[in-house]
Amino acid sequence: MSVFEELRSVRSSKTTGKRDNKAAFFFLLPWLLGLVLITAGPMIASLWLSFTNYNLIQAPHFIGFDNYVRMFQDARLLNSLRVTFEYVFISVPIQLVIALAAALVLDKGMRALPFYRSVFYLPSLLGSSVAVAILWRQIFSQTGLVNQVLGLFGLHNMPGWISDPQYALGTIIILNVWTFGAPMIIFLAGLRQIPDMYYEAASIDGAGWWTRFFRITLPMLSPIIFFNIILQLIGAFQSFTQAFVVSGGTGGPSDSTMFYTLYLYQQGFNQFNMGYASAMAWLLFIIIAIITAVTFATSKYWVFYDN
Repeated sequence: MSVFEELRSVRSSKTTGKRDNKAAFFFLLPWLLGLVLITAGPMIASLWLSFTNYNLIQAPHFIGFDNYVRMFQDARLLNSLRVTFEYVFISVPIQLVIALAAALVLDKGMRALPFYRSVFYLPSLLGSSVAVAILWRQIFSQTGLVNQVLGLFGLHNMPGWISDPQYALGTIIILNVWTFGAPMIIFLAGLRQIPDMYYEAASIDGAGWWTRFFRITLPMLSPIIFFNIILQLIGAFQSFTQAFVVSGGTGGPSDSTMFYTLYLYQQGFNQFNMGYASAMAWLLFIIIAIITAVTFATSKYWVFYDN
């Protein structure tokens, strides 16, 4: 090949590369616009508003760190943090244990497996909807289905599970646990990836079910468990609809279902304290980031990767 032909070939490849880059940027453009206009832009705006006193009517007035100082003196905010932490750290472990147990049962290859898989997954699609939250409120009310069933067994004068501060949060935790279908599907996919030769070798050595479960299944499934934990923790911290609908938007009774997101909503859209609500949103973002970072940092001690 002559020198001129080599130069022509290099020039042609550069032209093709530039054309490919333009096509790539064109297809990435909707995502970039969404990132800037829907995510990054509002986040930067909320960070600025968190340092202001803003009520949607008057222009924002810069007040420095006053909103952040005020948060640590706000008793209702501290209570909403306590309620949210209880909800997250009780409901998520229970939900994941039930999801793993259901996945282990379905992994046995039973008949009508797609049907059972769909039935268990359905609550994950409906659990965070307004309709199911309203249904939940009716079922657990003073005259609801739960108390009617308990009445058949002679248990009368039972409390209203939603109206009693002692039990209200528990009913919302049950609602979240009920939506175990999504992590179950992910666990089921992970179980299918564990090679049978490990179980066969363990059986030949005389290992029982529990030994195989703790020595093979859990270590091999640990990346999936880690993924589900991160996913469910972040989702649980952002829960809003269930508490809003069940409590009628008040966080009652006696602030027993006052989730952090619900209190943030009240500050922003009921009392129009947009600056304070923006500061609360950033506090929630920092809490989720710290817990996620801690989970990632500890994962090297218990998550096993095959490589």
